[in-house]
Amino acid sequence: MSFTTPKHRSRERVVQALYQYSVSGGEVLQIEQQFINQKNGKISKAFFSNLFLNIMKSRTELDALIAPTISRDTEELGTVEHAILYLGTYELKNSIEIPYKVVINEALEVAKTYGAEGAYKLINASLDKLAQSLRKIEVNA
Repeated sequence: MSFTTPKHRSRERVVQALYQYSVSGGEVLQIEQQFINQKNGKISKAFFSNLFLNIMKSRTELDALIAPTISRDTEELGTVEHAILYLGTYELKNSIEIPYKVVINEALEVAKTYGAEGAYKLINASLDKLAQSLRKIEVNA
């Protein structure tokens, strides 16, 4: 098993929490607490909550950013892939202190662990296009 940081584990849990919400619905704050209170591996609780709650609030906006970067409707994405794209897109747009290459790499690592076989290719292509527009100065530096 590879060494994972608390932030990486937090990102994995964000994807798991988004997946759970997509599949079974439920109360957002209950899902947040459930994933914060999991005992397997240390996470950054504030980082997890910030990502999960803000992604939940901005899914429509994130879908609008994702849609032009993929060759199908966002509704046709696999649930896990959609969650990973939410995570990567949100971080590219709102976490400018994290280098875009780190954001993309983290999303790809999560995709390789949880996504469908080869899904990381779609995620990489989509986030790469988003980085070109959301992080233009950084990408061109």
